[in-house]
Amino acid sequence: MKKTTLNSKEMAKWAAYIGAGAVLGGALRYAIQEVMGTFNEALLIGGAVLILGSLVVNYRSVRSFSGRRSTRLGANTAVMAVAVVGIIGLANFVGYRHHKRIDVTTEKVYSLSDQTRKIVSGLAKDVKVMRFDQTDDQTLHDLMKEYRDLSGHITYELIDPQAKPDEARQYKVSSQGELVVASGDKTERPAGTDEESLTSAIIKVTSDSVKKIYFVEGHGERQISDTSGRDGYGLVSKWLKDENYDTKTVNLVQSNQVPSDCDVLVLGGPKQSLFPDEATAIGKYLDGGGKALLMIDPDTDPKLDDVLKQWGLALGKNTVLDVSGAGRLFRMGPAAPVGLSYGTHSITKGFDGYMTFFPLARSVDELHDTGSNVSTTDLVKTSDQSWAAIDLKADEEKGGPSGADKKGPITVAVASTRSVGDKQSRLVVVGDSDFASNTFAQGQRNGDLFMNSVNWLAEEENLISIRPKSPTSRRVEMSASQQNMLFWLTIVLMPAAVMGSGFYIWWKRR
Repeated sequence: MKKTTLNSKEMAKWAAYIGAGAVLGGALRYAIQEVMGTFNEALLIGGAVLILGSLVVNYRSVRSFSGRRSTRLGANTAVMAVAVVGIIGLANFVGYRHHKRIDVTTEKVYSLSDQTRKIVSGLAKDVKVMRFDQTDDQTLHDLMKEYRDLSGHITYELIDPQAKPDEARQYKVSSQGELVVASGDKTERPAGTDEESLTSAIIKVTSDSVKKIYFVEGHGERQISDTSGRDGYGLVSKWLKDENYDTKTVNLVQSNQVPSDCDVLVLGGPKQSLFPDEATAIGKYLDGGGKALLMIDPDTDPKLDDVLKQWGLALGKNTVLDVSGAGRLFRMGPAAPVGLSYGTHSITKGFDGYMTFFPLARSVDELHDTGSNVSTTDLVKTSDQSWAAIDLKADEEKGGPSGADKKGPITVAVASTRSVGDKQSRLVVVGDSDFASNTFAQGQRNGDLFMNSVNWLAEEENLISIRPKSPTSRRVEMSASQQNMLFWLTIVLMPAAVMGSGFYIWWKRR
């Protein structure tokens, strides 16, 4: 029987085969598992050593083979292919490590809002976001990756409640797909997986306390319980709760004072005058370092002149008109002035380039004898084509401002601070209450103006921001005849024209 022996070249060839198989196996395992691991490292390193050893043993054969013309041409092709693959791989690696998305939507609905970036990047506590389900939600997964890029304090985990029942019981999970946000011993269950719901839950679990916002009632003010009516404040009340505030109502006649646990007092659109004792209670509250937001419509006298005078402020006895035409953007006329200019203040930071609008507004004037302990900033001014009309009927007949009217720009909102001993009081006055109603709060930056005012008054400056917006509907409405015309043009005539031109060219060349 003939004995078969393997020489060194044969052994080197088999070593190269085995090495290539090991490298390929290690690469495939890593691609599937997405974890390198010791075994994968051993496969890759061992395979590379075997291939290198084979090349060293067969050096002369490799050199002779590489000298052939066909080999050089093949090698050039291989190098080009490897180079292209390498460039694509490098581009993907750089893109993965330093990804950049471009959002071309008007409202930037596919980018994290200024509020989310501010809240998440400023986290000082660890936050866990957990989805209890067997399959992940890709949209949520991608959104949480953006959150994790902003802060190392936030983590996201998909948990199978059947595989880990103890964790499901710990967080009292009762159904598949439930989302839990936890920090320390606080947990929240956001109703949705959108950015607004997640950011709201993060704010709640990381806040150390819940501040109380009291809305004055008893004079026809807008109601925070009114969630479906056009004039209610139900929407802004919901937004306040989403940012971890507790909203309540107070009747100052019954309580005879502002509640001691009040962090911000809101007077939203009273239709009747306050009683003297109520005005005194508000003044006393501000003198003690309180914070208040007063939103007063035209043709209303809340009897707060003495309180405002201490702040060097007065409500104009007028109605602001604006003939710039900007009001038509909101299907309103001159009686809905549009805010285009904003003062340098944390409340209106980031408002440049945006609009606020105030259906039926009055001016908020600064008196000349403002005390040295008061600092006031004009938050919103109307256009230079506006004016404060004292007599609307006379101006309508004239078609413009009369001699007694104050010409624009007109200030319709101010923010003031006043030193009271070792305390600092804060006050925001707006000459309109409609802007924050259910109907208008979602228009442009109206809601942000209200929310940022409350945040500044409550000394929660970290919450002041530009909030996420819903996408604008840009559907094209077409009549039946227009739809038929589009069908014939795109489905019938254009393809027929292309096919006909192709047939004509073929016929001429044949």
